[in-house]
Amino acid sequence: MKMKTKAFDSRLFKRILKYAKPYQWRFNGVIVFAISLSLFAALRPYLLKLTVDGYIKTNDLKGLFEMVSLMAVILALEVISNFFFVYWANWLGQDIVKDVRIKLFRHMLSFRIKYFDTTPVGQLVTRSVSDMESIAKIFSQGLFMIGSDLLKMLVILLFMVKENWRLTCIVIVAIPILVFVTRIFQRKMQVTFEEVRNQIANLNTFIQERVTGMKIVQLFNREDIEFEKFKVINDKHKKAWIKTVWYNSIFFPIADIISSFTLGFIVWYGGIRILGGDQSTTFGDIFSYTMYIGMLFNPLRQIADKFNEMQMGMIAANRVFEILDMEDQTQDIGKIEAPVFSGVIDFKDVHFGYIENEEVIKGINLHINAGETIAIVGATGAGKSTIINLLNRFYEINKGTICIDNENINHYTLVSLRLQIAVVLQDVFLFADTILNNITLNDTTITREDVILAAKKIGVHEFIMTLPENYDYNVKERGIMLSSGQRQLIAFLRAYVSNPSILILDEATSSIDTYSEELIQNATEKITEGRTSIVIAHRLATIVNADKIVVMDKGLIVEQGTHLELLAIENGFYKKLYDSQFLFESDL
Repeated sequence: MKMKTKAFDSRLFKRILKYAKPYQWRFNGVIVFAISLSLFAALRPYLLKLTVDGYIKTNDLKGLFEMVSLMAVILALEVISNFFFVYWANWLGQDIVKDVRIKLFRHMLSFRIKYFDTTPVGQLVTRSVSDMESIAKIFSQGLFMIGSDLLKMLVILLFMVKENWRLTCIVIVAIPILVFVTRIFQRKMQVTFEEVRNQIANLNTFIQERVTGMKIVQLFNREDIEFEKFKVINDKHKKAWIKTVWYNSIFFPIADIISSFTLGFIVWYGGIRILGGDQSTTFGDIFSYTMYIGMLFNPLRQIADKFNEMQMGMIAANRVFEILDMEDQTQDIGKIEAPVFSGVIDFKDVHFGYIENEEVIKGINLHINAGETIAIVGATGAGKSTIINLLNRFYEINKGTICIDNENINHYTLVSLRLQIAVVLQDVFLFADTILNNITLNDTTITREDVILAAKKIGVHEFIMTLPENYDYNVKERGIMLSSGQRQLIAFLRAYVSNPSILILDEATSSIDTYSEELIQNATEKITEGRTSIVIAHRLATIVNADKIVVMDKGLIVEQGTHLELLAIENGFYKKLYDSQFLFESDL
């Protein structure tokens, strides 16, 4: 159940403060400067009172100059303290956010693929970027600012009581009224800011999905429809922010009225006592109290706003910690470092479903010999690609075991297991980087010379050299500068240079041109030599020479054998698939 963030959640706040421990000296420094600020702020009105009563009233020019000089020094010290206070508080906030963001991203890297299947990308981007900045404001605009203001108000009240307790009583009466109004404002803003964060996440998710899928939007003439959807979401986002503007528009004028009335009563009451000959109230008191009230009420009024910044940070932190607390990551309990596999693979009564009680794999048994090339075929949804996901432990099986070299794959560490398995997918993902970096994935153990040598061996080098800047050519986001066939060749080379023990081709030649397919077929002969290889194929003509063909249907293995053995089965699944595809290609 999702936890609702309280107005002030002490447990959550303590957890955030733990991230400040590595920066304790700076944390303490901000506190020291906050104390200095409160003292210097309270001293200025007090010195003004002394100046008015002791030097201006008595026409003491020398003393007046000395007091003005002293106030200038105090003001300079206040400015310096304020500079270091603000700078160090923001610096601390950014360091803490940096650490939390690193931890969050590291945590997300360990999640099962299932988590990313069900979580919008835009939502994760919001958590990693804008929510992080809100957490930083806990320190830059929230915690320290509120603490500094409260301390300043306390010191000012002590000075006011010392100067004139009668005038101070008027101020003390007004404070609870302003606190009550501030509290109501803060509660309203808490709910509003929660809605704002939700609408920001929705807006980010919508825009990210439409920008990523812009080709589909334009191909199917969905521009107007998607634009209307965007207007609705954008309007909800606007309305959420308008609520915050509404509450601010009400609160701050009320706070100003309370402050102005208090100041008016001070001047009125103080003036009556001075005119009545009361020696305990002076013109210096009136002057100093006009400053004191502003310095006392302005922080109190702004505390609501700063508390809202802090509340937004707390809400954001709660969202981030919800992700950090998720135990949805793959359970990497393996202790064995996977060696270079010989490549014997066994599926033993394996059951699996992406959704509970809906099995996709229904108890398959499959043995693959070392160095053997097997092909898996079947209709869409038969479970072919699921086998690959399970072998790489992207998902955890419900029942049964999967072994490599007679060892349960759960016993291997995830990193070492996946280092020995290379996969070429039908939908190739390339980063906005150079071809070289997309091949090596910034693995420093793979040199440029290694890549070039591998490219020459599988016949990809000539194609790369035709590109501007060849291996240093930036393919842009998702490899948009390359054709689908060219992206497949890059992915194939990426798999090859990793020197895997087990190679998996998942529909790797289903959407490429004839020339690229010939390159892939030639490269396949080289890369599969001496390696266990699993080829998931849509075009059956590409796997006729496989050592074994496995036919799947509705999560079950229904046939196994060589191409010729399977064709010999009357009314067999493979024969029907092959004949229907052969007739279709003949018609074309």
